[in-house]
Amino acid sequence: MPGVNRGGGWPGLPAVTPVDAAAGDRARRELDALAKPPGSLGRLEDLAARLAAIAGCATPPALNRPAALVFAADHGVVSRGVSRWPREVTAAMVGQIVAGRAACNAIARVVGASVTVVDVGVATPVTPHPGVTHARVADGTSDMLDGPAMSPAQAGAALAAGADAARAVIAGGADLVCVGDMGIGNTTSAAAVVAALCGADPRAAVGPGASGSRFVRRKEHVVRAALELHRSRAARDVLMCLGGLEHAAIAGAITACAAARVPAVLDGVNAGAAAMCAVRMVPAVHGYLIAGHRSHEPAAALALDHLGLQPVLDLEMRLGEGTGALLAVPAIRAASTLLRDMARLDEVAG
Repeated sequence: MPGVNRGGGWPGLPAVTPVDAAAGDRARRELDALAKPPGSLGRLEDLAARLAAIAGCATPPALNRPAALVFAADHGVVSRGVSRWPREVTAAMVGQIVAGRAACNAIARVVGASVTVVDVGVATPVTPHPGVTHARVADGTSDMLDGPAMSPAQAGAALAAGADAARAVIAGGADLVCVGDMGIGNTTSAAAVVAALCGADPRAAVGPGASGSRFVRRKEHVVRAALELHRSRAARDVLMCLGGLEHAAIAGAITACAAARVPAVLDGVNAGAAAMCAVRMVPAVHGYLIAGHRSHEPAAALALDHLGLQPVLDLEMRLGEGTGALLAVPAIRAASTLLRDMARLDEVAG
């Protein structure tokens, strides 16, 4: 098996062993031997083979304990008028999630997943609640047009907080982790991160987010100015200068999932931006990622294409909160059962 990737030189990122490609290849051969025409289950078979490579065995385990981590933070760039919503809405939505009244809760109940909110930088104080992990690094990021959004220490602390949150749910029994976000202004930051790492024009990366089409041009202007100000395209610098605390935390979480050989299911544009940073810093993380859906945000498609990930679903969603990742859970669980529960062709043909 290839060697361990040592955490990208950042203390908040654990070392990761690459997935077992040989186990994935064995799973593909076993899938062809099942009682069905070879390849007839399409990309579900690709998903089963990916799960086998992650697990390191040709028959992946059942995934019975899905968990969602929703990382919440605010963004200094909101002061540039990129959102119709004030930053206080972040804390208000965190309250709705912990009360079980948000979209992610409704979907999580259907698919049998737990939901934990991790406050890594909500500017408005969040009321203590058993469903909230308080890991606040700062009261939101700084404005990316005034300087770096985060200091190296803040980015490192957010990476570590995300890794700790993933380790905690895995220690509690989670075998599939969905990562999502909550933060007013974060689609602007995510578009800037993706544009920087892809070398894309802001016009190709910026979408309406939660605010609607009339904010797109303003967001494009802000992202373009930020890319001019922060010219480094190294992943660490891009994350610090353009990203959000929740992006850093998601990067830490998916890296910790990879270190534990647990699949990490990406939600939309914010998870995609974070994953691009994580994979640049720790390349072995890539094999542990599953794209839950293709968000309707332009930067989300750019991120998935750049990562070479095919989404499980495409429902033209762009809400966040981990909703698209959670909706993919039944398909992912189904893929994990094929090699355990289906008859072989030689058993049928006799």
